[in-house]
Amino acid sequence: MRLFRLLPRLVHCCWTWGWEASVAKARKLILWLVLENETGNRAGRASGKVLARKTEQNPTAQLKSVVAIRLNVLPSFGFLFDIDGVLVRGKTPIPAARTAFQKLVNSQGQFLVPVVFVTNAGNCLRQEKADQLSHLLGVPISQDQVMMSHSPLRMFKRYHEKCVLVSGQGPLLDIAQDLGFCQPITIETLREKHPLLDVVDHERRPNVLYPSAVELPKIEAVVLFGEPVRWETNLQLIIDVLLTSGYPGNPYRHQHRPHIPVLACNMDLMWVAEAQSPRFGHGTFMVCLENIYKKITGKDLKYEALMGKPSKLTYQYAEYLIRAQAAERHWKQPIQTLYAVGDNLMTDVYGANLYNRYLEENSRKGSKSRIQAKAAGGRGSAAVSQDEDIDNSWENELASAAAAHCRSVLVCTGVYNPHTEVPLDSGESLTETVFHGHRDFRFDPGLVEPDHIVPDVDAAVDLVFQLENFAPN
Repeated sequence: MRLFRLLPRLVHCCWTWGWEASVAKARKLILWLVLENETGNRAGRASGKVLARKTEQNPTAQLKSVVAIRLNVLPSFGFLFDIDGVLVRGKTPIPAARTAFQKLVNSQGQFLVPVVFVTNAGNCLRQEKADQLSHLLGVPISQDQVMMSHSPLRMFKRYHEKCVLVSGQGPLLDIAQDLGFCQPITIETLREKHPLLDVVDHERRPNVLYPSAVELPKIEAVVLFGEPVRWETNLQLIIDVLLTSGYPGNPYRHQHRPHIPVLACNMDLMWVAEAQSPRFGHGTFMVCLENIYKKITGKDLKYEALMGKPSKLTYQYAEYLIRAQAAERHWKQPIQTLYAVGDNLMTDVYGANLYNRYLEENSRKGSKSRIQAKAAGGRGSAAVSQDEDIDNSWENELASAAAAHCRSVLVCTGVYNPHTEVPLDSGESLTETVFHGHRDFRFDPGLVEPDHIVPDVDAAVDLVFQLENFAPN
């Protein structure tokens, strides 16, 4: 860094001629620093000229101002914040959150570093979540800073024109259509068209059956957005769809053919609200679905894609959003490090560490893989496993991971209990009370070991600023 190479010269001037006599020399050195594109933009150079003219009046303020320009305008890191258990508990803000975010914005409310909120929630639109966060944190949040567990579904264009059954709660049709799905069908619509299928609740059984005036098209995929309200209804109808190849009114088929694709978002077994203990999450619902399917068929339920933390795809998409923010703000310095702040060992920490491994593997491959990717027309080592499902432009963006590291920062305001021990021997007999990760993710003690543990999100921001030598105005 040129700034630090200039410091010895400034010290020498002060030692030889004294501070007052060194003002002119300092002014020239500072002006040269800015004119040499240290800030990397025209506005920075103009500011440098103005600041240099003020050196004679207040040289100490001048030096601090130049350092602030460099550190605030050109961040080399970004934040990935979990929401539940980090910023809020249910609808109640965690007190440290507002304090933390006042440090992340300038006087105009603009973020000093790229920030993306990565939540496994999926029961609302991004704009609604952004509005909630803006109100809770007291800073303006845009929907482009919000990543829901279902956000990567925008890339799965292969399914956008097909009839898909969606499960979850909230404005499901609005969410599905916002993601690009043209023919979504809710569980409730399916139940209305096939009233004989949902019979667990005797009070909801129809007294009179009327033939449906409109036949539903074949269901070609199932999309699990999040935990539904009536689990027995959702479990029954999803199993019906899977075992009839998309025609739930027909008898079950027992051929050894694969079931229709299932795309699942949010694998959290539990999450934290206002209650003293964690509550069931969508991962618990998925455990039920997987076990019922296997009990009936003797086979494992297969997922076409798993989204939400800790999946690598989620962090690839989050990094894409971080890079987009930096580009929009004209921050030319590459984002080298992502700091993932969360409260859950099995999702936030596991996912961040898993993505860090991926980034380090990419780094070790070096220029060879980049040359091969360029020769292949920009398609690097597969960013996601479902290559055929993803539009090329999105795939190219995700494949060009630019960060070097993804560091995990664990807070103690949510799911994490600092008194819970994780077995060091991966060969030990693990139960669900220990490993709360999804069935398809292998337990690895190294992946649930956070890089840093802090009391709350405010302490996390302070820690990162210290690690990055970042001094905002």
